[in-house]
Amino acid sequence: MDHEGRRITRTWCPIILNHRCFSVDDHGHTFGGAAFATANRRSIRAPLGDTVTISSNQVSKLSSGGGNVVSASGGKIGSIGQIYLDNQTDEPTWVTVKTGLFGTSESFAPLADATVQGNDIAISYDKDKIKDAPRVDPDGSLSPAEEDRLYEYYGLAGTGGGGDAGHVGTADNTTGTGGSGKGVVGHDTSGPTTDDAMTVSEEKVRVGTTQQETGRARLRKYVVTENVTKTVPVSHEEIRIEREPITDANRGAAHDGPAISEEEHEVVLHSEVPVVEKDVEAVERVRLNTETVSDEATVTDEVRKERVEIDEDGKKH
Repeated sequence: MDHEGRRITRTWCPIILNHRCFSVDDHGHTFGGAAFATANRRSIRAPLGDTVTISSNQVSKLSSGGGNVVSASGGKIGSIGQIYLDNQTDEPTWVTVKTGLFGTSESFAPLADATVQGNDIAISYDKDKIKDAPRVDPDGSLSPAEEDRLYEYYGLAGTGGGGDAGHVGTADNTTGTGGSGKGVVGHDTSGPTTDDAMTVSEEKVRVGTTQQETGRARLRKYVVTENVTKTVPVSHEEIRIEREPITDANRGAAHDGPAISEEEHEVVLHSEVPVVEKDVEAVERVRLNTETVSDEATVTDEVRKERVEIDEDGKKH
């Protein structure tokens, strides 16, 4: 409740640099608040094109109305995220546009020449231009370098002359605290500032070995036929006529039978022939086995290394 008994609904917009945060009550009145993480005031930039046509009362409606950011032709670019006010003029300066499938990506868009169409904001840029804007994290801080990148990307004239936000005693119209013994810390110009140092990395080559199949060997048995010649002794019977004289011993057998007659005797002859028999017998056992042979292999690859140099007014150290 304020001093008049009105309930205040606080809608915070993260403001830094030459912007401030604000709150809005139920009656559309705005109340200025302390700047997030800013201890000094930056000098005013040149105007962002023509006069911005969005009032403070409209800001509260747009911030809570669930509206969209549309192009000049009426095409939807994305939903309204957060609106940033200028710390010097209280004019809306930037709006974050939620894009992507679930609105997870936010891009900054200038409100120069922007107009209000119901709950929507119409700007003079197309969707591709907004989506390709420099990535700035809408986390409640907008560093000088981040704002410079946005101004340069959208081709908006004017540059600030003050010091970095958050560094007491480095800008005009601020009270310094000097004597701390610590110099001004640099900021990241390629993205959100995380700390006061950069990490240098390089690639290392790790070489190991892995087994892979290079071939297969099979032990296969097959049958071949060859001629074998061997000599064995053989015998046979032959005819031979034997004559013997008549004696008293064989006289009886000689006169047994007719005195004169024809007669025929038959003799069976025999001979030996080779007989072949084959027997199967095991002669040896054969198996497959492997042995490991050590060798050396040389590999070559490229590695990347980060190097740091100082670029001071065009002079590199």
